[in-house]
Amino acid sequence: MSMTRRGLLGTGSAVVAAAVLGKPALAATEFDFKLGVNTPETHPLTIRLVEAAKAVGAQSSGRVSITVFANSQLGGDPEMLSQVRAGGIELLAAPSMTLSTLVPLSGLPSIGFAFQSYDQVWAAMDGGVGDLVRDAITKTGVVPLKKVWDNGFRQITSSSSRKLNSVDDLKGFKIRVPVTALLTSLFSGLGALPSSISYSELYSALQTHIVEGQENPLAQVSTGKLYEVQKYCALSNHCWSGYWVLGNRRAMASLPPDLLEIINAAFDAAAVKERADLVEMDRSLQAELSDKGMTFSKLDHAQFRAALVKAGFYTQWQKTYGAEAWAMLEKYTGKLT
Repeated sequence: MSMTRRGLLGTGSAVVAAAVLGKPALAATEFDFKLGVNTPETHPLTIRLVEAAKAVGAQSSGRVSITVFANSQLGGDPEMLSQVRAGGIELLAAPSMTLSTLVPLSGLPSIGFAFQSYDQVWAAMDGGVGDLVRDAITKTGVVPLKKVWDNGFRQITSSSSRKLNSVDDLKGFKIRVPVTALLTSLFSGLGALPSSISYSELYSALQTHIVEGQENPLAQVSTGKLYEVQKYCALSNHCWSGYWVLGNRRAMASLPPDLLEIINAAFDAAAVKERADLVEMDRSLQAELSDKGMTFSKLDHAQFRAALVKAGFYTQWQKTYGAEAWAMLEKYTGKLT
């Protein structure tokens, strides 16, 4: 069943307290895993990760215990990515944009203005594009679960000193982007001045005016309380991004097949629910953020895409990803170059 926004926020406070999830009192825990994620406790992603962890505990009769550490408690995304590769943590919900620093192909679905709808996104990510990215991740020594989780279509916010209505308004705009070459290239192509800053440091960077703005889905603007330090939001839908749940290879290999199947099934089922949660949440967020003082505007996609074509953005990334991967993306998006 889908959850209401009130239900999502109400259950979020239980995340950190869920140290032993679903374990019967007399059961012996054989596998004690930590799962790191950067999203706050109230974010649908975090809530559904906890739900999946509880399901694993219950369905394994307490043999597997998964503790979810929300809100970057275990470090920023680059640090957690290093930890899951080294075995310091067993599981990580990794933003696809951050993951692209290790697995460049994971950035393919986030090409600027590629997807126009969620129908296109999930056809691609549950199909050929998802298969390509998953295979590339596996080659780096971590184990991706099958289903990709949603992070949403990304929007641009800015401080009271700059309202964004056109490509020209981005000239010289100091904007925070994740630590990834793709979004740095995208905003450089639009004339902005992108700065790579970890999500855990984003609020502070906006508050102290290290950067003027940032880009994220509305869910993170809300749950991260970015509306407190941003005035305007340009509804750009400039790219889609997701989260991959990754497992340390040795930890996952240590699981017997029945427990591995329980983990895969529980997290994939929760991923489908989280996708629906985020759509439901986005429906109400614009009104809620407006009530909190944000002013919204819509951008002309054709104008921005034309600017990227002129800057050579698509040609550059077609060469980076290769003809085969690019053709697979265009199978779902239509021609981009």
